[in-house]
Amino acid sequence: MFKIGCHLSASGGYTAMAQTAVSIGANVFQFFTRNPRGGMAKPIDKKDVADFLAYAEKNGIGPILAHAPYTLNAAGAEQRVRDFAEMTFVDDLKRLEWTPGAMYNFHPGSHVGQGAEIGVELVSSMLQRVFAAAFAASGKVSTTVLLETMAGKGSELGRNFEELKAIIDKTEAGLKGDLAGVRLGVCLDTCHVWDGGYDIAGDLDGVIKRFDDVVGLDRLKAIHLNDSMNPLAAHKDRHAKIGKGHIGAAALSAVINHPELRDLPFYLETPCDLQGYKEEIAMLKGMRKE
Repeated sequence: MFKIGCHLSASGGYTAMAQTAVSIGANVFQFFTRNPRGGMAKPIDKKDVADFLAYAEKNGIGPILAHAPYTLNAAGAEQRVRDFAEMTFVDDLKRLEWTPGAMYNFHPGSHVGQGAEIGVELVSSMLQRVFAAAFAASGKVSTTVLLETMAGKGSELGRNFEELKAIIDKTEAGLKGDLAGVRLGVCLDTCHVWDGGYDIAGDLDGVIKRFDDVVGLDRLKAIHLNDSMNPLAAHKDRHAKIGKGHIGAAALSAVINHPELRDLPFYLETPCDLQGYKEEIAMLKGMRKE
């Protein structure tokens, strides 16, 4: 089954998002756990969650992808920035236990001049503490946590597959006892990897092989499907509508049909309103080779 959807507003709750997804032809969706610039999350509405789970099962929706706020930076130079990231992360994982099978995606952060090695250490140590806190609260960690591939602007971490692998390895090496089986995944953003210098338009097979060699395809759990306003290796981050950017519709069609990628869930983050997402989803379904 082609799992395709987009980013939706969480303001109306889980059930409203699921109903909106169905109305535009989607069977997966992404949402922010709270205001993308930070702040408190709404209290969990137990009835809404129960209604959503029933509706999702009936309509074949999932997996849903929760996105951490952009302000979350576990690699920040200031302690207060790192504390906010850790507090938010733990709270989000606790909340996501209400929706089994969900995934949680976050930007690895920016080392803000401290150097990538220090940034990797800060992120991995935070993740170890976060998993321990989440397990202590719920007795389990059922949400799959994903690191997102980044475009490499400024001092971003995750600008290449090697940095993602370093965070994953350092994190999992420190997980002991009940947490020894917890494994991190990756969400590949087509705009970001293109901007980061991976030529998915000219050498998709080569990029996939490189990812497999460095990180492992078993870690790849989701794809942000976006075109890019920028040329290859621009190291910026400006999403374009499908077929309206430098990657192009043909290359993105190859992504959704590639044998190593086609069974993954795809989430659009293009600059569209709901009608635009509906049209893109329909267009992509037309490109899909079953």
